[in-house]
Parts: sequence; C-alpha cells; structure tokens
Amino acid sequence: MLYCFNFFTIVLLDVKTMDAIDTQGMYKVYDRWPEIARDAYHTDLEPVNYSGIDHIVFAGMGGSGAIGDLFASILSKNDIHVNVVKGYLLPKTVDANTLVVCTSISGNTVETLTVLESASRLPCKVTAFSSGGIMETICHSNKIVFRKIPMTHSPRASFVAFVYSMLHVLDSVLPIQKSDILESIENLVEQSAKISSANLSQNNMSLNLAEFLEGMPCIYYPHGLYAAAIRFKNSLQENSKMHAFTEDVIEACHNGIVAWEGSVNTCPVLIRGTQDYAKTQERWGIIKQYFDQNNTKYIEVKSVEGNILSKIVCLIYLLDYCSIYRAVITGVDPSPVKSIDFIKDRL
Repeated sequence: MLYCFNFFTIVLLDVKTMDAIDTQGMYKVYDRWPEIARDAYHTDLEPVNYSGIDHIVFAGMGGSGAIGDLFASILSKNDIHVNVVKGYLLPKTVDANTLVVCTSISGNTVETLTVLESASRLPCKVTAFSSGGIMETICHSNKIVFRKIPMTHSPRASFVAFVYSMLHVLDSVLPIQKSDILESIENLVEQSAKISSANLSQNNMSLNLAEFLEGMPCIYYPHGLYAAAIRFKNSLQENSKMHAFTEDVIEACHNGIVAWEGSVNTCPVLIRGTQDYAKTQERWGIIKQYFDQNNTKYIEVKSVEGNILSKIVCLIYLLDYCSIYRAVITGVDPSPVKSIDFIKDRL
C-alpha cells in the first residue's frame, strides 16, 4: 500500500495512554477488525436466494448508512440500479424486481424502521439486518427475512462484522467474486500490522494522519471513493468530536476551490485511488500544484492496489483508526456520543 505524506513531527502514543483516554476500548475492536471480518464472512447465517433483482435499495443511518454507501460503490459498475436511503422514504421506482435491504445495527433506528414498514407493504423483496431491537420484532411479526448479527462495541465499530456477514447472506444478488472478498480480508490483515496499536510508531500511517489534522479537515475524494470519504467525515465527527466536510475533487474545481482564497483554518486531505481515472489523476496534479503555490499544507492518502472492495474497506480501516488516534491525541474519549443520545431521546 502506498501512502504519500508531507513531513512533520508526530506525537507518539502508548497503550497506557490509549487505555486512559479510550475508556471503552474502541481501539481494541479495531485491532481485531481483520479477524472479525473473516469470522463474519464465514458465518453460519443462512443466505437468501433471490433471482431477477435489477434494483437494490440499501436503507440505513449513521454506521448502517455507511454500509449502504460501500455496497453502492462496489456495485456502481454493474447493471443493478442502486439507491441508498438515509431517511424515511423509499424511491418511487421500487417494484417486484427490487430488493430493499434495511440495516439498523442497533435495531432501533426510527428512519430505517419506517422504511422497513413501508417496504413490507410493497411487492418488493425485503431483507433486514440488525443486532436485535425493534427491527427483529417487526420482522418476526411480519414474516420479513431477517438476519441477526451481534453488535461489537458500537454501530460504527461493527462495520466490518455487518459488511462481511451481508456479503455472505446476499451472495445470490451481489455480483462480487469470492476471491475479491477474500483478497480484501487479507489486505485488512496486512494493513492491521501497519496501523494498529501494535505499531504506535512513526511508521503508523493512521497516527501520522491524525497528527496532521488541525482545524477543520476538508476531505477531497474521487467519485468512486465517496463511501470512504463520507465515512471518514462521520468518524471524525463521532470519534474525534471535530467538524469536517467533504468535496468531490472534480466538482470542487468549479466552486469549492475558491474558498482557499480566503483565510481559513482548514487542512486538505486528498483521498486517492491507486487506479483513478486518467483525467482524475490529472486533476489531482493541478490541485496539488495550486496548494503548493499557495503554501497550503496538505496530506495524501492512497488506497491499496486491488478490487474496489479492498480499496474502500482498507481506506475506511485506516481513516477510522485515524479518528480514534486523533481523539486520544486531543484527550477526547472516542466512544460517547452525547449529542446523538440527546436527539434520539426526543424522537
């Protein structure tokens, strides 16, 4: 895996500091992500068997919504039409050849439960995934296909457990090669050795990135890596308790780039694919030239080589871990999300 970083001094952490600040041990779950992914893919959950599906809707919020973004990315070059619903309403294009996949890791997400109930009244196929909760009750009461997956620590930390379980269960409708899935797990194993708490050194790429982040990160990405960029923004907001925003690198050249003419406390993060489209590579070069001429410090993160699943899931692993390190560096416990609890208590 190739990563390009500007040079700067990093603050090294140790496990004692990680334990003192990350009081619920989120980082320990991330240390186990490759193992969790492998066990999830080899789950004994019964696969579904659907045919004739030409439209899939992934419904979910937060960490569950990130799962939909991932599947939309890996299916983007296939003939299956994909929608990701982060809200209450299904698209009007749902029909008998549509599969609606509702994911709520907690099982109690009101928006996704609303979508589930709406889908149950339509002629489409429906499959739901959660760790239990209200979703499990609704599915059993309405004879909706349901698969229960244990939550690990929190919805966002359960990402790979749900992704790889779903890859197994939805095998009949997902045009993804088993070899690509196994390759992605091996890439997670290789990456873990570089970014986990077992390597709290200057060679830890997630730790380097965490030290670089100051002010408000502006995350640039190519269209194909949208899922990784949005997930990174969300993880910085939830784990590091910091504002962040995303910019499609091509679209930003028509609007967002102008904001750099002002005085801003913002740091650019360039998320790049190892095999980006030729014109996108050209645009990266121009963007970097612009930042260099204006003395704007930036940092680049490049994906692994390989299939799109490997690229995105390994980027998410690196960037999620960065958000945990950033939290610890600034003395913030990554696990509590009091603001989300405030809102959920009032729904």
